[in-house]
Amino acid sequence: MIACLNKIIMTVSEIMAELKSFGNEKIKNILLKHGVKEPFFGVKVEHLKTIQKKIKTDYQLALDLYATGNADAMYLAGLIAADDKMTKADLQTWVKQAVSTNISEYTVPWVAAGSNYGFELAREWISADEDNIAAAGWATLGNLVALKPDDELDLPALKLLLDRAEKNIRQAGIRTQRNMNTFVVAVATYVSPLASAAAATAAQIGAVIKKPGNNAPAKKKKTVKC
Repeated sequence: MIACLNKIIMTVSEIMAELKSFGNEKIKNILLKHGVKEPFFGVKVEHLKTIQKKIKTDYQLALDLYATGNADAMYLAGLIAADDKMTKADLQTWVKQAVSTNISEYTVPWVAAGSNYGFELAREWISADEDNIAAAGWATLGNLVALKPDDELDLPALKLLLDRAEKNIRQAGIRTQRNMNTFVVAVATYVSPLASAAAATAAQIGAVIKKPGNNAPAKKKKTVKC
């Protein structure tokens, strides 16, 4: 373990040992019930963030941690990933390996949304037959609209995606349904030009929109990682 400019350089084996030490059987049992798949130790997010603060960002280390297949390490990989360095191939590998709900619906979408390929890949993923990949696509779209200024968004394409969600949500898998719903709410909340259209879609599919006071659009997020 080496300290460098307030950043600590750790190896995968050192991190895995630390993750194991933070493992909690009660947390693990809760996560198992919520779709997290073995192997993993059951590490609280607060402990993952403790490690994240030491490492900050590290592109290669994130790839190596994700490749372990351990859900705790994969989640941490998303926290330390250098999103702008992620290649299209990296993201395709990550989404295919994201079988746990917390990885497919949080980690991969966070990193994809911060990458240079988020919108392109999200539109590809939402057509996947696999529920976890389609869910990742819709979650990525929801994160993108919360991050990017409206003038950087493809508004006509987003309107078509709202229509698609309304048409297809009841036939989609459970995980995909959940993230379609979240996407619609995110558009209503963060994309002022489409707020009315998204609210109409939400009314049709039963999504609940909680907006800021005076129905003003919410401020864009600086990060979606948490």
